[in-house]
Formats: sequence, C-alpha cells, structure tokens
Amino acid sequence: MLIIDNFSKSYDGKKFAVKDLSLRVEPGQIVAFIGPNGAGKTTTLKAICGIINYDKGDIFVNGIDVAKNPLQAKMNLAYLPDNPDLYEHLKGIEYLNFIADVFCIDQYIRKELIEKYSTLFKINNNLQEPIKTYSHGMKQKIAIISALIHKPKLFLLDEPFTGLDPQSSFDLKEILKQLVKEGCAVFYSTHVLEVAEKLATHIAIVRKGMLIKFGPTKEITGDKSLESLFLELANND
Repeated sequence: MLIIDNFSKSYDGKKFAVKDLSLRVEPGQIVAFIGPNGAGKTTTLKAICGIINYDKGDIFVNGIDVAKNPLQAKMNLAYLPDNPDLYEHLKGIEYLNFIADVFCIDQYIRKELIEKYSTLFKINNNLQEPIKTYSHGMKQKIAIISALIHKPKLFLLDEPFTGLDPQSSFDLKEILKQLVKEGCAVFYSTHVLEVAEKLATHIAIVRKGMLIKFGPTKEITGDKSLESLFLELANND
C-alpha cells in the first residue's frame, strides 16, 4: 500500500531532515511512526501526500509513484495534519460536501457517511454552523470526517488524537481498527506511546531523520514497554 524507498529530504541542501528512509506499510496494518521532535516524521508524511518535494528516493501509494503521478496518488490517500487548515468561512456541511466533490463521491454515499460519522462524533447538530465558530476539538472532528468520507486506501495521520475528548479518541481508534480489517492501511505519527503500543500492529522509530527500528509491535517491544524502549533508543547516540 505504501512503499518508501531510500527517501531523503533536505531543506537547505546541507542538513538532511530525513535521510535514506525505507519502509513498507501493507494493507491491514496500523503503523505508528514515532520519534523525538525534529526527527523527520512530519516531513515524511508531507512528502508521501505530495505537499513537499524530495531530493532522493521513491514513494509509492497503492502502486502509484507520488512524484510522477501526484494527483492519482492523492486520490488513494487521506492526510490529516496535526493542525488542519480548514475553510472556516464555510459551514461544516459545506466543507464536507466540498471535500466529497473533490474526490467525486456519489451524493447518496456522501450523505450516508457524513450522517454516520457526524453522529458518531456528536457534531451532527453543528454542521449548519460556520467552522469559525467551532472549538478546536470540533474542527479536528470535521477534519477527521473529511478524511473518512472518500474511503481512501491509505490514511496518513499526524497526531490524530490531539484535541479529541476521550470518547472521540476511542471512537477514532475503533474506526481505524475496522478500516484495516477491510484492507486499508494506516500510517500515523504520535507522541502518545501508550496508545501506539496498544493500537499499532507495527512500530517505526526515527531519530535524526533516520529509521532505527521497524517491525511488528510485539517484536519491537519484546519484554519492554514501548516507552522505555523509545527512551533508550532516542537517547542512545
């Protein structure tokens, strides 16, 4: 579903934000992408979804080369940044319909999914209000719903649980588990290691722009907690 092969990115031509990173995310997997601040997590996510160019390597989404066919690749994924930029002058329902139009979602399907997820996240009664009146958590929910309604093959999530109340965090985790059962893949960054250890099927750990550990969660952690392993690896130069 996602193939990253020797990906490198430098913003100044001197220091690499990410260097020679290679990994593969298969359908049915939830991969937690963890590392200290500045380790290259957001850079990697932005490169996958085509927001930034990269200096070296190849990235494929559902078999599509991101650099050569960016629009086609984007039709197969959904990206949720850590601080989503929404068109706040629009009403919630207008924004969701705009996203559905972009991805050519059938009117019946979009109505069904918008109703389903807005009800689940308890925001259905706010869809006729401008997004600028929403709380941070409500904006996060609208962004999540917009990522879900076009049924992407790959979910790219940057700190997706930030701003969500406990019930909504639980609901999102259950949604992700169900989606991977249906053949989707999830690649998400997080600093919440306890959640990553319970939710993720696989763990990828980066430090200073380089991948230092990647594999099934139980194999990566062994007899340690993910927190203790991460601290050990992150501080070991």
